[in-house]
Amino acid sequence: MKAILTYAWIMLKRFMRDPVYLFFMFAFPLIFLFIFGTIFGNQSSVNFNIAIINHADNDFAKSFVEKFDSDENETFTVNKDVSSMDEAKTKMSRGELDSIIEIPKDFGKISETCHPELVSGSTEYNVDSGRSVRNEPHPATRGFQNDNNINCLPSGQLKVYFDEGSPQAGQTVATIMSGILDEMNAGITGQKPLFTVEQKSAGEAGLSQFDYTFAGLLSYVLMTMGIYALSQQLPSEKKTGSLRRIKATPFKPWQLLTSLALVYLVLTFLSAILMIVVGILVFDFQMRGSWLVLATFATISTLTMIGFGAIVAGAARNENQATMASQLIAFPMMFLGGVFFPRFLMPDWLQNITAWIPLTPVGEGVRYITTEGASLFAVWPQLLMIIGWGLVAYLIAFKVFKWE
Repeated sequence: MKAILTYAWIMLKRFMRDPVYLFFMFAFPLIFLFIFGTIFGNQSSVNFNIAIINHADNDFAKSFVEKFDSDENETFTVNKDVSSMDEAKTKMSRGELDSIIEIPKDFGKISETCHPELVSGSTEYNVDSGRSVRNEPHPATRGFQNDNNINCLPSGQLKVYFDEGSPQAGQTVATIMSGILDEMNAGITGQKPLFTVEQKSAGEAGLSQFDYTFAGLLSYVLMTMGIYALSQQLPSEKKTGSLRRIKATPFKPWQLLTSLALVYLVLTFLSAILMIVVGILVFDFQMRGSWLVLATFATISTLTMIGFGAIVAGAARNENQATMASQLIAFPMMFLGGVFFPRFLMPDWLQNITAWIPLTPVGEGVRYITTEGASLFAVWPQLLMIIGWGLVAYLIAFKVFKWE
């Protein structure tokens, strides 16, 4: 045991003195954190990028458009640089806009068939206040009941465009606009809808989309430190002849791999702690579970990932072989293990296959602990699979290990 700890301490000091290694060990994961943190860190509410093309030249339409520029509007971000429909369609085809709202010329106008003298009480609608004001009719017209009341109210039909390639955002904007117009109709006519929908969040307050994304990034760090780093280090040692000299000593392969596992376990924890600190200070990461539970789960997960790195490191004769083999192992786990893309979006048959990928239980366990406050007992199915993969990995690693 003393020989294992001594060699691990020597290798750890060696790695800490290498600036290039430190960059890829600590700075590279932070780059991913800042990229995804910038994308998802401020998405606490839904927001759509839209362009408004206003063809109507009346006060009602102008007031309607001004509502989108108010501080109360958190749903839409209006691109004011767009001035024509052709320009708006071009930007939407490039993905710069989610939808286009076109206001026709007759939007908000009073019908030409309106005869105010025949209206049994006229109604004026104020867009800013969202309320209607009832004016008493002329005494000579009291008692008239006809359709002229409706003709003397502002009306119109908005056109909401969406991209056929990704219609979800545009159709959602159309649904939101229908709700806004329904409120305006109720304000003008004074008639409230009989059936309504109340929106309530089923999630815990204060949990942002970044909190879910961060769990995937943390799982990614646990994988890359174990697979990529170790798989490159041992083949380099073989090339320089360092392992040949160690072979002449009583130091056995299992002791060498155990020492390196301890080294990369420490380095992985340092990198993960740095990510967590930056996530809390910069992106307001909210931890829902126990730090001790997360540390225990991360330790077991990291040791398993190191086992896969040991397979590549022990079998590869040089860095080129190690690079290809590590990518062959890591890439499927990275893109199919639910780290960057949710697995529920995959077809059922693919979900059944990816459920057995080693990184899948790691990502699920970390996400359950950090976002739902799960205990170790609650994630025992994930732990059982991780431990099983770890035993298989180390058995193969000891079997295929080569000193040269």
